[in-house]
Amino acid sequence: MYAPFVSLNSRNKQQPYAVLFRLWVVCSLGLGLLLNGCDTSPRKPVLPPSESDLVLLKPTTLCTSKSVFLKTHPASTLKPQDWGAGQELLLPAGRSPSHGDESYFFDEDGMLIGTVFTFPSGLDLKPYPVLRHTLMQLKPVLEFYLTVANLSSKTSMDSSALYETGDEKTTTQYLVLGTREQPTLLQASVTIDPYVRLFSPYRREFLERLRHPRGKKPGQEIETQGSEDKEPFISLQQFARGQTAQLSYCGAQNYDTAATAYQKAIASGFTNKVWLAEAHHKLGLAWEGKGEHEKAKAEMLQSLTIRPNTPEVLNNLGTVYRELGDKASALASFEKAVTLRPNYAIARYNLAEAYEPTSPKRAISEYETYLALVQGIPDEAGRVAVVQQRVKTLKH
Repeated sequence: MYAPFVSLNSRNKQQPYAVLFRLWVVCSLGLGLLLNGCDTSPRKPVLPPSESDLVLLKPTTLCTSKSVFLKTHPASTLKPQDWGAGQELLLPAGRSPSHGDESYFFDEDGMLIGTVFTFPSGLDLKPYPVLRHTLMQLKPVLEFYLTVANLSSKTSMDSSALYETGDEKTTTQYLVLGTREQPTLLQASVTIDPYVRLFSPYRREFLERLRHPRGKKPGQEIETQGSEDKEPFISLQQFARGQTAQLSYCGAQNYDTAATAYQKAIASGFTNKVWLAEAHHKLGLAWEGKGEHEKAKAEMLQSLTIRPNTPEVLNNLGTVYRELGDKASALASFEKAVTLRPNYAIARYNLAEAYEPTSPKRAISEYETYLALVQGIPDEAGRVAVVQQRVKTLKH
């Protein structure tokens, strides 16, 4: 029998890069493009330490197509298995240069979007001083007790910790057993950010690869340790695929793929209204990107039906109304967005633009509020210069 789950320290506080990434996702997807919303390039200005001398992706890189990947990884050495709408290609430890089980995950478009490396016997990190130094600087996202079946140096339950780091568009996670001074690596995952929730080593299916490297025996009791999705896996997978396409994570921005993915995510059946509302919202943004403004309006209105009074959706709906020539509805949407969130800078900007033709004084007021809200934000410098000139013109 394996030890039951015992939480040592579960922190809700995320690492700085993760917090900033999620804020950026809200900004990019919730506010539209450039003047209608936020800059579309992800920014994580305060990144955690991420240096490593453990090369996990030396033979390939994320966003590689499966056809290119197979040129350096003969199909005969790989074990394929379904992964939702995509596929996992497993390179067993006996054949891998890392001496761990290497799993490469491809979406339904044949794009490599994540990897998981599993070391059932543990990988001593003593020969990797750079990674050990990085781990020493990171705070664990989660700490818990874990028993590993084949661990070479341990036979009993021991404390483990999950660490997160990353760069501008990717997230790396390490599951480490033992002390900070003598860590043993059990799993490492690398993924593009939209898929990060699907590649946590604390997911139950990945922990099972450590507890039962050869698979469960018939009738064996199922462990309760590890996180599981409450929403359908396909919905989460397609949602991430939509983000990847819409935000140019793997090549050029692709609104067609994004729209298809969000539609599949919705059809698979989100049960949580927040997820469902946001899927409709993002589908609306994809239609807007394709120039299908009536469809965009319908999806955003559906989002607000499911989850009313969401400022980001109201702001984006306002931009759609504006494209459709419905100035009154656009103005009303922007007004409601800033009423719900008074410090919503870009909605203030959009509201000022909407007022400018008919009410210059109100436009000036909204522009000045916008300027106060974004003071000291370098990314807004270009728009600030435009606003300052508009205010000057309106006052004269």
